[in-house]
Amino acid sequence: MVCTLCPRQCGAVRTDTAAGGFCGMPALPVVARAALHHWEEPCISGTRGSGAIFFSGCSLRCVFCQNRSISHDRFGKPLSISQLRQVCLDLVAQGAHNINFVTPTHFAHAVAEVLAEPLPVPVVYNCGGYERTETLRSLAGKIQIYLPDLKYADNALAERYSAAPDYFETATAAIREMVRQTGPCRFDGDGLMTSGVIIRHLLLPGALRNTKAVLDWIADSFTPGEVLVSLMAQYTPQPGAEGLLKRRVTGAEYRAAAAYLENVGIQSGYTQEAASARAAYTPDFDLTGLPQEEE
Repeated sequence: MVCTLCPRQCGAVRTDTAAGGFCGMPALPVVARAALHHWEEPCISGTRGSGAIFFSGCSLRCVFCQNRSISHDRFGKPLSISQLRQVCLDLVAQGAHNINFVTPTHFAHAVAEVLAEPLPVPVVYNCGGYERTETLRSLAGKIQIYLPDLKYADNALAERYSAAPDYFETATAAIREMVRQTGPCRFDGDGLMTSGVIIRHLLLPGALRNTKAVLDWIADSFTPGEVLVSLMAQYTPQPGAEGLLKRRVTGAEYRAAAAYLENVGIQSGYTQEAASARAAYTPDFDLTGLPQEEE
């Protein structure tokens, strides 16, 4: 395949076995972990957990990524489409409330194949927000829940921290397409999301102005309750972090962000406790839940 899946449209030739392009991945999906995950938003994780499938590689280069071993270093195992479908069904059998594709952007073609026949639970597309609307349209009707980040309104910050100088206009167009597909948020009798969009935003140290601009855009773009907003405090300094990224978000910074969220009229969503900024919430990427090689 000549790849134009992500906004970089690098045109790399990706075959089943040959990796290429900005993401550095082959055409076959590469997965690092598949297991019940209990640390998503409550309406996603529920009581039994979300069936999280973590893909390797990424179309962003976030210097603060907590999943660096798979996003940057590309650790993982290639699976066929039929194997990936079976991994989904195995998670459903374990009681997963939904199937949660984490960082699927560069494998959107494989996700579409896996979902050619609908799964018996909702499907979550859990991404960094840096998406091509054309790629998202190819998934229309197959994805029930979109869980994008909106990391930046400041493109200078986006270039410095994620190598994506066109992030804001790209991500906001993508989020509008996601909402167009799903409509407003819907829930079942147990409070679990069945369809809709949750926009995540991670407050970064020293970047309160960026956070306020992100929240302004959300408040101006959607009616109350049309989307949920998850304002995250879990930034954790990574090895080699420089400048402001060497420290955690302060309590004062997060309180100011949460107050601004309320002031702009965003009432539907989630905030986090400071205790969420712990490396322990990052799962082990050890090929859990993936097919084993035959003896």
